[in-house]
Amino acid sequence: MKLLVRISRILVGVLFIFSGFIKLNDPLGFSYKLQEYFSPEVLGLEFLVPFSLVIAIVLVIFELVLGIMLLIGYLPKFTVWSLLLMIVFFTFLTFYSAYFNKVTDCGCFGDAIPLTPWQSFIKDVILLLLILVLFVNRKMITPVLNPISHRWIIFLSFMLCFWFAYHVLMHLPVLDFRAYKVGNNIEELMQVPADAPKGVTEYKWTFKKNGEEVTVTTNGNYPNEAGEFIGVETEVIEEGYIPPIQDFQIESGGENITSEILNNEKLFLIVAYDLNHTEEEGFIEVQKLAREAEEKGYKVVGLTASNEADQEMIKDKFKLSFEFYQVDKKALQTIVRANPGLLVLKNATITQKKHWFDAGEIEL
Repeated sequence: MKLLVRISRILVGVLFIFSGFIKLNDPLGFSYKLQEYFSPEVLGLEFLVPFSLVIAIVLVIFELVLGIMLLIGYLPKFTVWSLLLMIVFFTFLTFYSAYFNKVTDCGCFGDAIPLTPWQSFIKDVILLLLILVLFVNRKMITPVLNPISHRWIIFLSFMLCFWFAYHVLMHLPVLDFRAYKVGNNIEELMQVPADAPKGVTEYKWTFKKNGEEVTVTTNGNYPNEAGEFIGVETEVIEEGYIPPIQDFQIESGGENITSEILNNEKLFLIVAYDLNHTEEEGFIEVQKLAREAEEKGYKVVGLTASNEADQEMIKDKFKLSFEFYQVDKKALQTIVRANPGLLVLKNATITQKKHWFDAGEIEL
């Protein structure tokens, strides 16, 4: 039993630290995921949406520090109770999400390790079993260091976590696991290779024939079957290739101009997914940089999900010299964790990406 407790302690502690750090590296991304859970379609807790970023930071820091507390053996009773309550809640949440197909990616490990809802639920069930072992045998969780040092370790852990969260919010995530990281070519990642595996979907057609219901299964073609057609159901048997970038499309007046914009030798993008909630002080630096870019032959473009009235308002307020075009809000939030954020591209390849706070670091 001592060996089982020791193994459980290490596995749970390391996993909580890893999961907490990955999400702490990108607290905005985790807050977007929480907003999905808070939406009317999932939990119906819309009143929590404005506080999603604060909740995200508090949750991931608590998760990470709990892992440290478990490994060093600090306050074992409080630690295992907290771990148990957290995992029971998240096990319920992932089961609810998986069973009702509410959220397609739980966000447990951010963009580093995407998990389907059922994979996330299985992971939580395993964690629940390991934590139950620790809960039942919590008296076996003994300190591994001098108890006097524990408070200092936890205090420093909290301080470092809050500093790190502030750092990535004021700049950008230190580790970028998304498809829009520096060095990636957006157009290439939108394409489906010719030799990519194709998806397999079964179509179950139901007809009423001689007073009885008859079901005919095909791969998509309407069956040559006599009788009254009642309905059809589809089932994905095998997932085909899904390109890393699926929802990026630049529009102007309803026209798709993605290739026209991306295929520029020198392209400077200003990304502001919501102009009503943008950090307006950033546009002072953005306009300076935009004028410099234009003088050096760059195509300067703003990307937003906001409507034309909001675009005109921000352009007039800061005397912006560039035009905004429409892009899906979720895609813009994925591209850069800043509002506004700045990107430099060369023939659709991202060469630089910065938070507006670091506008001075952009090299043109």
